[in-house]
Parts: sequence; structure tokens; C-alpha cells
Amino acid sequence: MSRRVFVIAILAALSAAPAAHPATNTDPDWPCVQRKVPELSIGQVWNAGELPETAKQWDKDPRLSDLAAELVKRSNPIDDARKQISDYIASLPKDQAHEKLEQLFMGVFDKINIERGLIISGISRYAESQRQLAADLRKKAAEVDKMRTASDADQTELARQTAQLTWETRIFEERVQSLSYVCEVPTMIEQRLYSLSKIISEMMQRN
Repeated sequence: MSRRVFVIAILAALSAAPAAHPATNTDPDWPCVQRKVPELSIGQVWNAGELPETAKQWDKDPRLSDLAAELVKRSNPIDDARKQISDYIASLPKDQAHEKLEQLFMGVFDKINIERGLIISGISRYAESQRQLAADLRKKAAEVDKMRTASDADQTELARQTAQLTWETRIFEERVQSLSYVCEVPTMIEQRLYSLSKIISEMMQRN
């Protein structure tokens, strides 16, 4: 297989990928199999009753805000997060526990929604960069193929252009592979939010 045919096959496969799941996405430029949900709603993750307006005041409590920031870190094991929440509630007067748990959930939800939104925006920019790179590769592949068929082609320049195309194609392939992992990140964040929501609601039932 010539280098040009190889590159065009890769680009064709990438450009066809979004069309394989049109029913799950309304954004034709979204590159992931996972459905694009730009922003989560509280109802998707919270089933412990309606939250009062006071829950939105979580950012007025520095200690609670710091805890929420620690809880949303994916590097923080969920069992450790559970203990951190438990220790925090144990340090409060009994009559404050319920309200603080509501605020803690709201803080976690807001922080995760912001982080997730930034990642989704980053994925969209990544996909646009891939589309631009794909267009550049198509153009370069055509130029190299034209040079290869020319009877008066400079063989040194042809070798240089071919090597450059090979290198850029490799980068493109690696980015395609990386995209599969990147697309999983919003789902991983959602799963953490679900887990934290469940822990908090369980503790609310006990306080």
C-alpha cells in the first residue's frame, strides 16, 4: 500500500466515525461515541429531595468549599472521600449536619459541572484540531503522490517530504487513539459525582 493510500484510509475512517452514532448526538462535530451532554442537572444525580436555596451558599463556607474541592479530585480514592465527609460531619454540631451536607453536595455538583464543562470544551477543540490536521494531511499526501509520479521529481526532496508525511501521520494516529481515552473522561467524572451524591445522601439519612 502506498503512503498516500494509507493516509487517506486513516482519514476516511476518522471522518466516518461520527456518522456511526448519529442517533446519540445532535452535534455533528462531536467526536465521541458517548452522547454529548454539555451540562448535568441536579435531578440526574440527586434523589434525596429538593434542595433549599441555602444549599447554594456553600461557597460562603471556606472549610466546606475546600472539602468539596478535595472530594472532586479523581486522584482521591472514593473510600478516602467517604471518610473525609464522615469526619467533617462528625466535627459539626448535630443540628448543622443536614444543612451542611446539602451544601456540600451543591459544592461538589457545581465544581464537577465546571470541570466537566471545561473538559467537554477541550474535547471539541481537540476534535477541531484533528479535522484541521486531517485536511493538512490530505493536501500533503496528494502533493507527495504527485511528486512520486513526476518524471523529473527531486528524489532527495521526495524522500524528505515522504519522511515528514510519515511522521505527521504517526502523530495523527496517536491523537486518534488518545481521543478514545479523552472521550471517557466526562463519563468518569459523572461516575464520581454519582458516587459522592450517594454517599452524601446516605449520610443525610443518618443525620
